[in-house]
Amino acid sequence: MTDDNPALQSAVRKATIRLLPFLGLMLILNFLDRSNVGFAKTAYQADTGLSDAAYAFGAGILYLGYATFEVPSNLIMQRVGARLWLSRIMITWGIVSACMVFAHTATSYYIVRFLLGVCEAGFYPGVLLYLTYWFPAKQRARATGLFYLGVPLALVIGAPLSGWLLTHHDVLGLTNWQWMFAVEGLSATIVGILALFFLTSRPGEAKWLTTEERKALVTVIESEERGKLSEVKHSVFSVLRDWRVLTFIGIYLFIQVGVGPITFYLPARLAQAMGGGVNTWVGVLLGLPWLCALIATRFFTVYADRHDNHRIVCIAMLTVGTIALGMIGLTMNPWVMVIAACIAVPGLASSQPVFWSMPTRYLGGVGAASGIAFIVSLGNLGSFASPQIKAYVDAATGNGDIGFYILAGCCFLSVVLLLALGPHRRWIVDSQPAAGNSSTH
Repeated sequence: MTDDNPALQSAVRKATIRLLPFLGLMLILNFLDRSNVGFAKTAYQADTGLSDAAYAFGAGILYLGYATFEVPSNLIMQRVGARLWLSRIMITWGIVSACMVFAHTATSYYIVRFLLGVCEAGFYPGVLLYLTYWFPAKQRARATGLFYLGVPLALVIGAPLSGWLLTHHDVLGLTNWQWMFAVEGLSATIVGILALFFLTSRPGEAKWLTTEERKALVTVIESEERGKLSEVKHSVFSVLRDWRVLTFIGIYLFIQVGVGPITFYLPARLAQAMGGGVNTWVGVLLGLPWLCALIATRFFTVYADRHDNHRIVCIAMLTVGTIALGMIGLTMNPWVMVIAACIAVPGLASSQPVFWSMPTRYLGGVGAASGIAFIVSLGNLGSFASPQIKAYVDAATGNGDIGFYILAGCCFLSVVLLLALGPHRRWIVDSQPAAGNSSTH
């Protein structure tokens, strides 16, 4: 079955149109519900008396819950199907996110954030695995990129929305931050219910494809799976003995260390630079870097697919993004800060769908389900570590800028690991048994 088969092209096009916009909407709400605490930071701490250290711990503890249940969640999805499991994830995380309304103490804040991570566990790696069911390898970075547009869109739309919601006080007896958490959390629950009726678990079940389209797409996907399994076989836990998977985990972890200060500290820092709190105008300015990321995600995923140079593109984007992240710590000029963010955010965020084309190209079968989940779960410990590192450095030095420099330096280790990884052909050759004679692509 060749890539220019009309039935295959039609099936991929239909899957793109039907699935990716809805998956993108799910990701918008996912990213908004985990990051909106950054917008609420100033108002929430003022109302509850939460310390900076407690805020940082609660912001990061979500990722401990996330990491603990990521792998089981992906394995369950393989058994029960993506439609049911992704819907369950969304419904429960929306309810828990809305429960931030009741988090008035440090303990309740920690509990809600941890449970949010538990409920969200499996969503992102689950969708990445889901895309391997629907999109052949040569179209997957583009498909992942279109899905990942949900992250910049979450902030392009969500930053002004969160800022606007925070200007509303005493709506239904709620404070501004309570109102924000309630609206954004319950929106996810509603979309999760809709997902039960909209998503299709596998191409073979898609009534919206013709018989020829289903056959063409299933044939290509199954052929790719057989090819991956003939090259390298993994069990659930054997992936953790594979140096390539461990390298992927390290790369993803250090990327998340760099994204952390943008998510959790940039809103309050920009508001401070502008001499006020987070409001609609600050939200609009914070949306600009994510608008740049929106454009960069589409451009660089298509470019990397077309030239088959995902690793090189990822290295370049992360290098530029890391330098710009350090620049955010150098200035309290709001316009310079926004310009630096317009470079840092595309570099660190838009590189991620390009990165994901590498592990999904390498892993297959059970190894894909567990490997992708391990990369996300262990890598997301970087998101837990990031606010802890910044809070510690800020307290130790009495300087809120130095944390940005330290985190930028940690983030650059992702570039070092990508350089050490080498090109795709080398991973496959190294994974072959000595007597093996299977293709290396």
